[in-house]
Amino acid sequence: MSDIAIGSGSTTTGSAQKGGTRGTTSIADGVIATIAGIAVRETDGVRAVGKGAAKALGAVRSRMPGSPDPGQSVKVERDEEKVSVGVDVEVEYGVLIHELADQIRTHVIDAVETMTGLDVNEININVFDVHIPDDDEDADADADDQ
Repeated sequence: MSDIAIGSGSTTTGSAQKGGTRGTTSIADGVIATIAGIAVRETDGVRAVGKGAAKALGAVRSRMPGSPDPGQSVKVERDEEKVSVGVDVEVEYGVLIHELADQIRTHVIDAVETMTGLDVNEININVFDVHIPDDDEDADADADDQ
């Protein structure tokens, strides 16, 4: 049995034993965002998650000791008993974007539904950039010349 609390988290009730429940469990939106963010980042062909300042901050955090917040740049919304996820991604050049989007959706749905028991209604993916490997080499060469 599952009851969804609209807002900052969800509540699920424990299984009934002798006419009662064993308690409730609340799942915060940030937890869902973290699960979804990890699933997106683990998808082959995704170069980065988030854009602009969030992308730059994520790149800096990933180089620092400790783990970066994988839920950053992932938006979670709830409507009744459904969860919607939104994410901005940069993809590797040569990747079939429509197939990558399908893989991202599959990974996120599997991870969120398996770990939380919540239903994922939709996953909106915004591909904001394509990473071209030569760009990194040119930037490194320019930095060495200075």
